Amino acid sequence: MEIKNKKKEVHHEPALDTIIIGSGAGGLSAAICLARAGQKVLVLEQHDVPGGWCHSFYLNGYRFTPGVHYVGLLNKGESTSNLYEGLGIANDIAFFRMNPKAYEHCWIGEERIDMPAGYDHIAESLGKHFPQEKKGIIKYLKLISAVCYELQLIPKVKGFWQHLTIPFRTKNMGKYSVYSVRKVIKKYIKNPLLKAILNIQIGDHGLPPSKASFPLHAAVMGHYASGGYYPVGGGGALVKAMTNALKKHGGEIQTGKKVKKIIVEGTNKKKAIGVELENGQKILAKRIISNADPGKTFLELIGKKNISAKLFKRLSKTKYSCTSLMLFITVDMDVRKAGLDSGNIWMMQHEDLDTVFEETQKIDILEGDVFPGMFISCTTLKDPISFDGRYHTIEAITYINHESFSQFKNEKYRRKSDAYLKFKEQLTEKMIRTLEKVIPDVRSKIVQKELGTPITNEYYINSTKGCVYGTEKNMWQIGPFAYKSKSEIKNLYLCGASVLSHGVAGAGYSGVETAAKILNCRQDDLIQPDPSQNIRIYEAEDDTEYPDWIRKKIQVKKDRLAAGVGGFSVSDD
Repeated sequence: MEIKNKKKEVHHEPALDTIIIGSGAGGLSAAICLARAGQKVLVLEQHDVPGGWCHSFYLNGYRFTPGVHYVGLLNKGESTSNLYEGLGIANDIAFFRMNPKAYEHCWIGEERIDMPAGYDHIAESLGKHFPQEKKGIIKYLKLISAVCYELQLIPKVKGFWQHLTIPFRTKNMGKYSVYSVRKVIKKYIKNPLLKAILNIQIGDHGLPPSKASFPLHAAVMGHYASGGYYPVGGGGALVKAMTNALKKHGGEIQTGKKVKKIIVEGTNKKKAIGVELENGQKILAKRIISNADPGKTFLELIGKKNISAKLFKRLSKTKYSCTSLMLFITVDMDVRKAGLDSGNIWMMQHEDLDTVFEETQKIDILEGDVFPGMFISCTTLKDPISFDGRYHTIEAITYINHESFSQFKNEKYRRKSDAYLKFKEQLTEKMIRTLEKVIPDVRSKIVQKELGTPITNEYYINSTKGCVYGTEKNMWQIGPFAYKSKSEIKNLYLCGASVLSHGVAGAGYSGVETAAKILNCRQDDLIQPDPSQNIRIYEAEDDTEYPDWIRKKIQVKKDRLAAGVGGFSVSDD
């Protein structure tokens, strides 16, 4: 009898523990936590620089950051400070505190009212403007504070008995969880203008008061309760600190590596085993984390054939946040004389913010001379080390409906059509006309300009329809109804703005939550207070206590300009 030797199949263990697709705040936070726990981690980024919305870019040497405009809760013991301490990057970053007397300037119609830092200061300031509403203002702000506190309790709940008491400890959040901002605020505030001021930060989640969940809006207001802060060196400085921390723990990040698909195996129970890059290279890992939004992850990288009918139905119903136009300009003028400071300006045509938002979502965005709403900030005033003594950088943003660009959905970013370039030119002109409402003589002072569109967002950030906040933050897509970090595909996880929360800090915490899920621990186990880690905070409006390293950086910029290395070839008269 002939005996044949059968070769046994040998399954090689992948060299990597985790591949993370995308290097936004969520992806990098997850990467740091996993690498620190001893995992072999590889982060793949399609762009030529890491950071996602947090990255910075330069136009002729002048820095802009498309997705970081201010950050909150950075004082010792507050949640964003705890996040950066826990990630071990607090000592490597610094922030400028924006004008504490007016970190938000509300330009509503002809009215000009400032929002100071701190609930007590807000109540005092708005109480002077609206004396008949004093009691309502105090009660409303107390409710905002209570809901924020309760939201922060949830991830900290441990054990059976604490879970049992959750309904009692989060009674305000539970009571108002299905209420809109408009429904709640009208219970406390009567004056339409005051309502608009207290709701001005709807731009930070991208929904009008009638559609925005009250707990979500409360969370945004609470995030900036102690004021707004801007990272020294722009968003890119945060990214640099995070990538350095990742490398310190043995993790790796590769840019210019676009993932074509997530490799899955199995027939019934699908399992993610690696990724395939656009160049055809395949990289295997024990698990995959996608920092892309759910649409990009499941419909493009996984593919419809590999997901359940239930998930596909959900994806088909998922709504994404609005998209944007972002005007980046450098000006040769004294912007302080023009009335600007380190505070943001929210400009709305009138006090009915639901109508303003509805007007921003019209398909024909060339209709009308100006946009109905705009966010304006001068980054060289928020980040004094970026100012060379002459040229200031300004970022102006307006939200639009992604359908406004539907005729350009097949546009190739690197090979733009004449029709797209003309449309972009017309929109740039309308953006400048709108900006002139705040800075009347800005047009003649612009030395360079660039407009980011939904096409730009899709190309660089790879977001569905160019959305700016991931999934739309309506009541049925947040909290318990949001996409979970663990997906139906075995070994595939999600993080980012569509999972836990949006924004720089929210996305960062989502990465920690996903890492905790993988490591079978709690978020708090990964983010421990560290007394040796401290964020440095300086005043954007007061340079008297700047340390030598900041003064030297400012002086270097001025010296470069004086030597003709920086700046533009324009008349000095």
